This record gives sequence, structure tokens and C-alpha cells, in this order.
Amino acid sequence: MLLIWLHFKIKYLMKNVIIIGASGSLAAPVIEELETLKDVHLTLFLRNKNRLRTKPSNVAVVEGDVMDYPTLKEAIKGQDIVYINLAGNLEAMAKNIVEAMQETGVKRIIAISSIGIYNAPLKPVLVPYRKLADVVESSGLEYTILRPDWFTNGNEVDFEITRKGEPEKGRALSRKSIAAFIATIIKNPDLWKNENLGISKP
Repeated sequence: MLLIWLHFKIKYLMKNVIIIGASGSLAAPVIEELETLKDVHLTLFLRNKNRLRTKPSNVAVVEGDVMDYPTLKEAIKGQDIVYINLAGNLEAMAKNIVEAMQETGVKRIIAISSIGIYNAPLKPVLVPYRKLADVVESSGLEYTILRPDWFTNGNEVDFEITRKGEPEKGRALSRKSIAAFIATIIKNPDLWKNENLGISKP
């Protein structure tokens, strides 16, 4: 009975986290960070598993397209936190992810957007990132939107945060810094809930 209780408790305390867009350049350091967390069960969702930049152990890998709604919904079902790290038609993809989360009862989402999406005039290259942020903010989900500056491969963790409406500042920051911040949220999902944050190197 004790072993059954311990197994149930461990399973209950585990956080199920899915990374959507797991082959991206930012996803790799996030995966490395999350693999160190003993209470996280990780699912990687991507179109081609051969494009994974790292070969993590003890994770679930789901091949699928975000625009393939049945596959996406099945992957999201049972997750506690959805982290999205995508490029392309971000508005349509965000709408699919939000709908799948709403239908499966998954509440917590962390989404990567971009610095500069509230500047006027808005640069055309940033329009998809603005639309993604708008979809997530209006979803009714418990969200954290991150608007990072440009990425570097620096081996450091050094960042500062600005809230929506505050002037964006700082400079390009390491992927490792962004990954560390995301891991902090996943360790404590109540942190930075319903916040839209700029993140950059001081």
C-alpha cells in the first residue's frame, strides 16, 4: 500500500509540460533546463523528430503539425503547462493551441513573442508576433508572454524584465538566460501569471 501511495503521490506532484516547436533554436536550452527538474515530465511536439537539436532521455516525442488539430489536441490533453516557441503563421497556430487548451481544460501557457511588437509603426516582420500575443492575451488562459530581445549563444544567465507598457530596454541576451527564466516559471507556475514581459540583457 505504501508503494502504491508513493507512486500516486509522485505522479500527482509531477508537472506535465509540453514544448510546441521543440526543434527551434530557443527550445534546445529550454529542454536542457527542464531535464534537470525532477518533477517535470516533458513532451516535445515538432514536425520532424530528426530535427531535434538535442537527444534528451526520458521524454515523450510527438511528431505533428500545429495546424493538424486532432494531433495537437491529443498532445495537449493531460498537460499542465504549454510552452510555445514557434515561427510562421503565428496567429493561426496560436488560435489552434488556445482552442485545444480550452477544450482539454489545460490552463497555463508560456508563449514566446518578440521585442518591438508594441512599437508604432509596427515593422511587418513583427506582425505575426503581435498577433500571437493578442490571441494569447485574450484567451482567458493563465498566460505569460515573453518578448525577448535578439538571442545570443552566450554561456551566461543575465537578464532584466520589463512589464507591458514600460519602455523596452537592454540588449541582446543569451538563449540560456531565457531558458533559465522559463524554467523558473515552470517550477512555480503562479509566478508572472497573466503578464506580458520584455526580457533582455541589462
